[in-house]
Amino acid sequence: MQLLPSLRPWGPYAARLLLVVACYYLGARLGLLQALVNDQVTPLWPPTGVALLALLLGGLRMWPGIAVAAFAVDASLGDLGTAALICVGNTLGPVVGFLLLRRAGFRLEVDRTRDALSLVLLGAFAGMLVSATVGSGALLVTGVVDGAGFWSTWSVWWTGDVLGVLVFVPLAQAARLLRRCRPTPRRWAEAVALLSSTAAVMAMATVVDIRLMYLVFPFLIWAAFRFQHVGTAPCALIAAVLAARAATWATGPFEGLELVVRMVTLQAFNGTAVTTALLLSAVIAERNAARSAIERTVAQLSEVVSQYRPLLSRNVLPPRPPEAR
Repeated sequence: MQLLPSLRPWGPYAARLLLVVACYYLGARLGLLQALVNDQVTPLWPPTGVALLALLLGGLRMWPGIAVAAFAVDASLGDLGTAALICVGNTLGPVVGFLLLRRAGFRLEVDRTRDALSLVLLGAFAGMLVSATVGSGALLVTGVVDGAGFWSTWSVWWTGDVLGVLVFVPLAQAARLLRRCRPTPRRWAEAVALLSSTAAVMAMATVVDIRLMYLVFPFLIWAAFRFQHVGTAPCALIAAVLAARAATWATGPFEGLELVVRMVTLQAFNGTAVTTALLLSAVIAERNAARSAIERTVAQLSEVVSQYRPLLSRNVLPPRPPEAR
């Protein structure tokens, strides 16, 4: 297991680390706009998605960039001792998630059902238990939160880390796929209509008292059938961001709920929405791959048959002798 690179490729490696640090820090600043606890615990934490993606693309040797970025973010919010403890958790969480995914044979394309389940259960739910527990424990030990507020802090922390993985890892994969696509103007129009409809439905559902957020599911299904991950990833991002915003401000279906209840409700909705989108997209991708394989096989068989057709059309049997009179 290579934790650090050799000295020869140090330049490109350092450039990758700096890119990870920059993306992590930018994602942290965006996530902190919705902080709920001590101005540093938020229900949507993009840096976990950045960190896990960096490990999936660059391997375990990318952990120093994650550690430096996590410490820089946390040091700007509190004392250095607390920042160091939180940095350990924010680094270990993505590392544990990455090791679990590698053990399960995860592929970043997420084109198999097992990949979608692995990302949800191992990379997000299981791996982020580490960061949430260590981070909340650090705040408890240093006196930032008391015992009564530990579980509410833990629930917000875990919810934010999980959503960061489930939203931003598929979004990065969708961006990679989009570079290879050449959509027609009609497909672009359909995509714009899909994203606009998803945003409109979620914007309406998160400001009314009636629980209507699940109206977004038909649009996630539409995205999965028509665009697979390229469509479901941005739709899931829209749904998760607007739901987290409503939970932060306690508006719409979250109005009047306690913090822990808000986080449970938010996690239930976002987890269900993103998991449904990922699984359905993976199933359709598997179906499309199987169909393409069958079509290639049929084409190869047709080519073989066309090559041997002249031989089959000839009368290769010897002529029958004339009947004796």
